[in-house]
Amino acid sequence: MTSETHSVLVVTKDIKNSTLISAMLIPPLFEVTLTSDFNEARRLCAERVYNIVIVDFADGEGTDFAVDISGYTSTILLLAPTQHFDQISYRVEPFGILTITSPFDQFYIYNMIKIAIAVQYKVQVLSSQTTKLKEKMEEIRLVNRAKMLLMQNKSMTEQESHRYLEKTAMDTGRKRTAVAEEIIKEFN
Repeated sequence: MTSETHSVLVVTKDIKNSTLISAMLIPPLFEVTLTSDFNEARRLCAERVYNIVIVDFADGEGTDFAVDISGYTSTILLLAPTQHFDQISYRVEPFGILTITSPFDQFYIYNMIKIAIAVQYKVQVLSSQTTKLKEKMEEIRLVNRAKMLLMQNKSMTEQESHRYLEKTAMDTGRKRTAVAEEIIKEFN
């Protein structure tokens, strides 16, 4: 594990839970923000991305909150009462939310936090790869559009238009996408 600090948002109205969790997540490895208000937690999540969000069930309010923020890149741990655990976990699993029984054993929740950190690392890697793929797809789309315009407007073959783009980019010291964008502007 690196010496990176992990940001954690803990949303619970139960003082015992917030005390236990805060005692486990000590600086400098963890930067913990506590709140008992779900509207405040929504605002905090809108302002920044936390590595981990730990949410208490709170008579269902916590479940709704967890589902609402599941689109963020945070790893979410939902503390669910034992008697409703199965029902709640089946509801939130499709959103990528991990469910933990409450009350909880400190060793168990600490291990779940370690799992959440590992999941967060994996999400960051996949997110980076997705961004790179999107950029590459956009580059291909632009270059193909420019080649089609060259073929239509300058009667070039596909090979000629490809060579023209490559040579122009190399001769002018620009990226192919910049040359492609220029051609698209010229013919549109």
